[in-house]
Amino acid sequence: MSTLQKPSAILSYPAFLRRSLSLATDGSLGFYAWMTALTAVALVGANAWANQVSAGMITTNMTDHVSWGLYIANFTFCVGLAAGGVMMVIPAYLYDDEEMHKVVIVGEAVAVAAIVMCTLSVLVDLGRPDRFWHLIPGIGRFNWPMSMLTWDVIVLNGYLVINLHIVGYLLYMRYLGRKPNPVWYIPFVFLSIVWAISIHTVTAFLYCGLGGRPFWNTALLAPRFLASAFVSGPAFIILVMRVLRITSGYTAPPGPARTLIQIIRVAMVINLVMLASEIFTLFYTGGAHGVSAKYLFFGLHGHHGLVAWIWTAIAMNLIGTVLFFSPAALQRGSIRIIACLLVIVGIWIEKGMGLIIPGFIPSTLHEMVEYTPSLVEWKVTAGIWAFGLLILTVMLRLIANVFTGRLNHPEAEADAVSH
Repeated sequence: MSTLQKPSAILSYPAFLRRSLSLATDGSLGFYAWMTALTAVALVGANAWANQVSAGMITTNMTDHVSWGLYIANFTFCVGLAAGGVMMVIPAYLYDDEEMHKVVIVGEAVAVAAIVMCTLSVLVDLGRPDRFWHLIPGIGRFNWPMSMLTWDVIVLNGYLVINLHIVGYLLYMRYLGRKPNPVWYIPFVFLSIVWAISIHTVTAFLYCGLGGRPFWNTALLAPRFLASAFVSGPAFIILVMRVLRITSGYTAPPGPARTLIQIIRVAMVINLVMLASEIFTLFYTGGAHGVSAKYLFFGLHGHHGLVAWIWTAIAMNLIGTVLFFSPAALQRGSIRIIACLLVIVGIWIEKGMGLIIPGFIPSTLHEMVEYTPSLVEWKVTAGIWAFGLLILTVMLRLIANVFTGRLNHPEAEADAVSH
């Protein structure tokens, strides 16, 4: 029996975790400064949430009229960010793109961090998080399959487990210097494609299934969610790959980024066309839907709280789309980075403040009660993003260490030397 076939090597996964985490948290002065800053922001967010739990939801600006605010807006965007990672899986495994195979694990890592942020965004929105046990099957009442919320819990947690398995298995096999066994990850890869689409579809159904909120009662909501997800997800991954190249020496081939840009071009045009169709329907036909839309785009009865938000989002999306269609976007330059940032922020506003909040204004009693996030809400949201970026940073450093050869199993290194 050769050295690489020893059963003892298979049992070294705990050692792999210890060594990988040790290397992933060891870096330059810039790395420590980045991690310190993220930790500080995360702690500020945790303190703000502790104050919110102690004093109650009165510390936020949410009311009985506008019961979903910045937290659920952030949740909606992060679900799309997680689902967007599938745009690397499809070219890699359905179309056998060899270059995409080399970087698809980056998209999986982004999905894991995004799902964690989704979960935290929902947790902080609970006025009494200690009552979460009511959703635990066998202890509380899960109310499945009737409740759309329970479907959301299932698909989000399932997607997290699937991506953790794929990332962990591929990295461990690379660490051992072995070729991954397709039986242990290919079925989960194809399952993740269906699951990624389901998480954002179920989230859209969670909103458009509420009959008392006519602004959300549109069959285009789920397709719009998916189209925008296939923009923000790939754009965020492009930025991540750029940071990896600068900070770790893990250089991805140019093909995957160009493929993602082609996807962004198509998805962004589809998203804008569906938005234009929604606007035509809302304003031309009128009805209950049009009241919230009028408040969102132009203000209503002297209230203009969201007008600046939505027009900023539309401007960012349009400029970003134009930049993505320019030849410079296919090159590793500032135009590509600016375009990615514009569409990410634009879609964050469009799917958050531009979608969640106007669904509550005017209220079911036709009252105009506006909403602006409080300082507590901004702190908590910033803390969630900081914690998510902490997780993503550690995972990316682990990926870079494994793929650049800094973290290898001793027997794999000996085998590489012998060959």
